[in-house]
Amino acid sequence: MKLSIGGYSFYNTFANGMMDVFGYLETVKHRYNLNAVDMYNRFIADNSKPLLELADESYIRKVRQALDEKELQVVNYAADAASIWDEDPERRELLYQNALKNIRASEILGAKTIRIDTGGAFSNNPNGVFDQMSDEQFEHIVKRYQEYAKLASNFGAIIGPENHTGPSLNPHFMKKIAEAVDHENYGVLLHVDRWKIDPEVGDAMVAPYAYHIHFGGNTLAQEEKSIAIAQKITASGFDAYWAVEHNGPGNQYIEVEWTLAAMKKVLKNVK
Repeated sequence: MKLSIGGYSFYNTFANGMMDVFGYLETVKHRYNLNAVDMYNRFIADNSKPLLELADESYIRKVRQALDEKELQVVNYAADAASIWDEDPERRELLYQNALKNIRASEILGAKTIRIDTGGAFSNNPNGVFDQMSDEQFEHIVKRYQEYAKLASNFGAIIGPENHTGPSLNPHFMKKIAEAVDHENYGVLLHVDRWKIDPEVGDAMVAPYAYHIHFGGNTLAQEEKSIAIAQKITASGFDAYWAVEHNGPGNQYIEVEWTLAAMKKVLKNVK
């Protein structure tokens, strides 16, 4: 099985000063016996800074050395504070520059896939449904992803958003963006079971573009539902890594243990 653990699953442990990036690597390799990691940029950044100023390249190269020594592969690099769209043009430019820095960090770490979000909080009605996106927003998002996909192709990576915020919570927008970007190094980090529009068809609609999968604890707690979702994704041709991402409020080593076991059970039952 191709399994990984989202770094965000240990975010509370990290934020409490009880784990650093090297501890995360040790945990994944020796506690859970995996050969792949989902690197979270907050583990190599100054979290007191609004745009998460990354550590210098010498430190990032030490992380790469630790990865190589443990024979670990970065199957996904998740970049916060690097989203594409913001209503403020000045902040949009800052986010862009930060995205470029994170793409460079991904290259140093040998990441196979990179998550940079669409950004934006496009809630257009009182119910919070994401049912509109301006031409300006759409064109800017597509232009940036085309640029990023070209950069990622230089080191063999795939880049694209996770269904996190704004238009990415609408599978129709995600499909529209993917079709417009139209680049082999573009894809979607599909976090299953979290759509705001058409949730019953969202996973299947976006699965053909998925380069990586996240299953949360709330979904994994529903075994039959999780198996059905995994079957749809497998049927789309997906053959990359499945990651658990569950930032439990406490006892995070145990929380990750059960989500990982649940994920294994789900995949064992996929036909």
